[in-house]
Amino acid sequence: MTERNNRIIIIEDDDIVRESLKLLISGFGGHIVSGSYDSCEAAFKHFENDDPGLVLMDMELPGMNGIEGIRYIKKHWPEVEVIMLTVHDDSEMVFKALMAGASGYITKDSPHNKILDAIDEIHKGGAPMSMPIARMIVDSFQRNLNTPLSPRETEVLELLAKGKSYSVIADELFIHKETVKTHIKNIYIKLHVNSKAAAIEFAKKNRLI
Repeated sequence: MTERNNRIIIIEDDDIVRESLKLLISGFGGHIVSGSYDSCEAAFKHFENDDPGLVLMDMELPGMNGIEGIRYIKKHWPEVEVIMLTVHDDSEMVFKALMAGASGYITKDSPHNKILDAIDEIHKGGAPMSMPIARMIVDSFQRNLNTPLSPRETEVLELLAKGKSYSVIADELFIHKETVKTHIKNIYIKLHVNSKAAAIEFAKKNRLI
């Protein structure tokens, strides 16, 4: 295990939970908590210096939330692993986090040994998650593999189907609004449609989203 893999940062806005995790993890298996923060914004200011191999991050945070935080980490430091911390085993939210790039998740009320086991599992190449979440991920791969859309275009269309505006889609995917418009134009061309409603209907009918 490289030195960087041993370095962990914690992003959790509950002071008691954050300090408890810091005390629990420090020294376990040679791990070092190189930083602990109450928001993504604070953590990202020191990310390069902290140089983590693993991030433990709360799902619900002030400012940038956990899912947005995952996307930001994966865009700027794709090699860094992320474990989500959740209050409840909310299947839909956890699924979204995993699809955004998280490597696994832990519920905050997990016994200490389960938290340490999850960290160890990540370092061994595993992905700690429950069976319902694993089932959702398997189902997501049962989509039409012959889609003409790129992964990014699929993301844009999925958000469009959820009623998100161009501005919100741009913010969630960390791209410019004009880039969103370009993706949508390309989606229309590839699906041979002329409207958002037609694109969504076609995509759902043909299991593209």
